[in-house]
Amino acid sequence: MSEHIVVERHGAVQTIRMNRPDKKNAITRAMYGAMAKALTEGDADPAIRCHVILGVPGAFSAGNDMADFMVIAMGGEGGPEVFDFLMALARSAKPIVSAADGIAVGIGTTIHLHCDMTFATPRTVFHTPFVDLGIVPEAGSTLIAPALLGTQQSFALLALGEPFSAERAMAAGLIYEVVPEEELESRAMGAAAAIAAKPPEALKLSRDLMRGNRDALVERIKEEGRLFTARLKSDETKQALMAFMSRKKG
Repeated sequence: MSEHIVVERHGAVQTIRMNRPDKKNAITRAMYGAMAKALTEGDADPAIRCHVILGVPGAFSAGNDMADFMVIAMGGEGGPEVFDFLMALARSAKPIVSAADGIAVGIGTTIHLHCDMTFATPRTVFHTPFVDLGIVPEAGSTLIAPALLGTQQSFALLALGEPFSAERAMAAGLIYEVVPEEELESRAMGAAAAIAAKPPEALKLSRDLMRGNRDALVERIKEEGRLFTARLKSDETKQALMAFMSRKKG
């Protein structure tokens, strides 16, 4: 387990909090692994009826830890943790609620496409600069986003890399509601408690009907992953990553 992932249980609700504020919740391999384990174990536990994914004030997540990208770009190997987490999201048997405040970059945005309800604050900005880094979108976002947001909004988000304000994200259908910062977690936890109180079999059947067969989503995540890894090793991406790291140091 990662020290930067805090898993707690509140009755029938399991919370998974990214807690790496000094790095704006940039997600490491260990963090992915810990979140995958929490989702999988929570799904298998009949006492848990809803997951809630949280960040810290001002930072839901700055996305993948760039150091992990650089390792692969420079010829190293990645581990299974990211894939395990994405599979746990895609195959989740229990509803997922998320609460985002502030920075939501890359996976910090695409994670919400898998959530049943997402709450965000007015200062939250959703941003997926995949193409700017020479890579491709992940987490099945190239399949989910067009179906959810429409072709043009999803192109603006995933390909053009336009930042979406919380209000724009809500209007586009990416999130459920924009709430004041001081109410964010209470609203998310309230929604999770209401979900957890529903008759579980009826809720599961209803959710499964809405989500449909997930085989295509799993295959898209695998396809994106193959392209993502190949792109990380490309000269175009190496140059983009080095430029990004240089700007960060400067």
